[in-house]
Amino acid sequence: MDISVKIGKIKLANPVMVASGTFGYAEEFKDLINLKGIGAIITKSITLKPRAGNIPPRLWETTAGLLNSIGLQNDGIDDFIKNKLSFLKNIGVPVIVSIAGDTVDEYAQLAEKLDIPGISGIEINISCPNIKTKNKLFAQDAKQTTAVVKAVRKATKKTIITKLSPEVTDICAIAKAAEKEGSDAIAAINTMKALAVDIVTQSPRLGNTTGGLSGPAIKPMALRMVWEIKAAVKIPVVGIGGIMTAADAIEFLLCGASAVQIGTANFVNPQAPTAVVEGIKQYLQQRNLGGINSIIGKLKVNNG
Repeated sequence: MDISVKIGKIKLANPVMVASGTFGYAEEFKDLINLKGIGAIITKSITLKPRAGNIPPRLWETTAGLLNSIGLQNDGIDDFIKNKLSFLKNIGVPVIVSIAGDTVDEYAQLAEKLDIPGISGIEINISCPNIKTKNKLFAQDAKQTTAVVKAVRKATKKTIITKLSPEVTDICAIAKAAEKEGSDAIAAINTMKALAVDIVTQSPRLGNTTGGLSGPAIKPMALRMVWEIKAAVKIPVVGIGGIMTAADAIEFLLCGASAVQIGTANFVNPQAPTAVVEGIKQYLQQRNLGGINSIIGKLKVNNG
């Protein structure tokens, strides 16, 4: 049974990736899951210079979800290339590096530095909600999205996936802007800015006050946005948001996603990505379907 998918120039053996920020640099999970069984590995977001991240507490479990306020902590691009890439490129599955920056030029510099062997693609994180900024996110403005994607596209020939924010009036307009400037795929959605409160101390649960909400709580919203984006663009859509089981992943595929990313589920069950792969296979086999393309975008919508 063929469950392989293609995102830009990248061919994945299966449609299940691990989401940025939830799987480290893969080495942390090497003894917990068969890494070769994952369709692609997306690294933790990398910035040009090292970042200390936000003050703790950084995580808080909510009803049907998880709040995180890590703040893009990482050791910078040079450390990634020197100390982390060697393990990743020897796994045998596509490696997609997530990048984040404060300026358009920083994104371009990151993309240029990553235009090297061992890296299959770049995910442009223009939508992280848990960093302190005076301005709105790049992903909340079509012109800013255009500028970033255009700069990254000029800096690299590798596959580009642009990761969008749900906190916009019209996510399709942002997706179209990314597509127009050469993004090979759209990833939707990133976490949603949210708040948890401790009534005993009468203060926020997170050190940074707010954080990004992920998990099953945001899945219905993510499904709607994936469905809308798929109708608006011609490039592949990668679905993210509350995927805990194969059934969740299949919902995204039916809504038009060509692939999915497992995020919060990695904290609950480190073997969730490969379990989702097997569940998708079983679903197809039970219905005598020939392959993954038999269900992608096949949501039966009542237009009457």
